[in-house]
Amino acid sequence: MFLVCSGLIWFINNLSESYINNATFEFKFINIPDSLLLTKASKEEVDVKVQANGFQFLGFNLKNKEVKIDLSSASQKDGRYFIAQSIYRKQIDKQLRSMTLIEIDKDTLFFEFTQVGTKKVPVTSRVGIELSQNFILDGPLKIKPAMVTIRGPKTSIDTIKSVNTLKMSFPEETTNFTHEVELFKNPELENTTYSHNTVFVYGKVARFSEKLIDIPIKVVNLPAGYEIRTFPDAAAVICRAKLDNLKNLDSTGFEVVADYNSVTDNTSKIITLELLKWPESLHSASLNENQVEFILKRQ
Repeated sequence: MFLVCSGLIWFINNLSESYINNATFEFKFINIPDSLLLTKASKEEVDVKVQANGFQFLGFNLKNKEVKIDLSSASQKDGRYFIAQSIYRKQIDKQLRSMTLIEIDKDTLFFEFTQVGTKKVPVTSRVGIELSQNFILDGPLKIKPAMVTIRGPKTSIDTIKSVNTLKMSFPEETTNFTHEVELFKNPELENTTYSHNTVFVYGKVARFSEKLIDIPIKVVNLPAGYEIRTFPDAAAVICRAKLDNLKNLDSTGFEVVADYNSVTDNTSKIITLELLKWPESLHSASLNENQVEFILKRQ
């Protein structure tokens, strides 16, 4: 027990004595002007010689050896930014507190900056929504926020027109939904930041029904001096929409066309149909049959 106490007293006495030792500090650059982005520094760390007692060195070794360099004190000459050793030495000296800075590298610190720009761009969804059978998306997908602000090297962000979400798929949707989705951050856009890391993609889901409606066939590009009759003279169109939108649906707003120029074989009696127009209230519309027979007669 006596030996343990004696050793402890000896250790404490030694820690109270003053020592000089070498150390390496990593630089942390602060107060970079908002209009500039630091792309390169001539040094990322500095070798120093400091004086302190053993207790201070013991605590020092347990902490991160990092010192802050205030870039607002940088000078500029011939387009180059720099901080003289005498300036950053004072900054380091203040941060050492009870330690004494004996010696430090004499190199001037040089910095390279690039101009920073900001830009507001739209968000493009790459989200796939798979709806359950007999359900439709009631209106377009919406994104919130619809625009995000990006900040980075001006030469890079000037080329950006939009920002995509990550590719994601959400199956079997039957009710209104909201999904939080991460933005895709192009790894080639170094030193670029985004005002948002995620956006919300949301939409309304409704159950749909189907209805068949007959639309008169309109023949175009018929040769002069001829008349044509199709069999049948109306085309069945399959309409898909919410039930409320189908209740009062009629032929208004539809257009089914048979283009005689599509008949390339003079012996053919089949003409192709095309659905050109349908009401916006429908989720989708398609022809039940896309061909009909016809008879061509001289007038």
